[in-house]
Amino acid sequence: MEIDLITFSPTHTGATVARQVAAGFSTATDHVAEHDMTLPDHETSITVTGTAIFVAPVYGGRVAETAVERFAAVHAATPGQTPAILLVVYGNRDYEDTLVELRDLAVRQGFAPLSAAAFIGEHSYSRPDEGMPIAQGRPDADDQAAAHRFGADSRAKLDGGSWNTPAIKGNVPYKTKGPSTPATPTTDPALCSGCGTCIEVCPTGVVSLTADGIATSDASGCIKCCACLKFCPTSARRFDTPYTAKLFQYFSARREPEYFL
Repeated sequence: MEIDLITFSPTHTGATVARQVAAGFSTATDHVAEHDMTLPDHETSITVTGTAIFVAPVYGGRVAETAVERFAAVHAATPGQTPAILLVVYGNRDYEDTLVELRDLAVRQGFAPLSAAAFIGEHSYSRPDEGMPIAQGRPDADDQAAAHRFGADSRAKLDGGSWNTPAIKGNVPYKTKGPSTPATPTTDPALCSGCGTCIEVCPTGVVSLTADGIATSDASGCIKCCACLKFCPTSARRFDTPYTAKLFQYFSARREPEYFL
């Protein structure tokens, strides 16, 4: 079987989960192909002939808007009969309507949802260096083992023959997103080496270097994924938002993955 991983994963947490699910789902004779839709040079047309595994981050209780746009390039070879596993990753607060939104997106693209799950990844706003970690280090070893088991359970369901789309937690119509914080990442000129790593990892291509070789972001296209912070080798990038303290205060207790089979 051809297994296609369709990933939108700016900080790589979702991709880590999806790979473990694929490892549990696949057999020795299967072929797993990963289609990374995170960066601006992503593929523009993908036809899935076997099984698709979609993964996207949760932004404000919804599928990240950029992921919705890019997943529109993915289509089922056999509409209504091509299985899809749906995965979302959230930062320990809640995933709300994200899974049902991803389900509906997959159905529009011709897929038949086989299973779904919500996993936890370190929140983009987590600041462990400032004493405010939020799901730090997740998905951890336990999460990855759970993802592998979920993949195996999904394969057993598929191999069992006739199956139905599972009931998935969430609401339609989806929740309305709140206003976006106007802040964008900033750069400490004393720490920035001008290496361009932040440019390479930006999903929307809105990071550039000034004439002085200092990284800067165009606020109009920034999705606040904080990939530029996570992967900056000199820790020159910073994102200040009051939501970090609130998330740390109210959503630090460990949450566990949820599965729908």
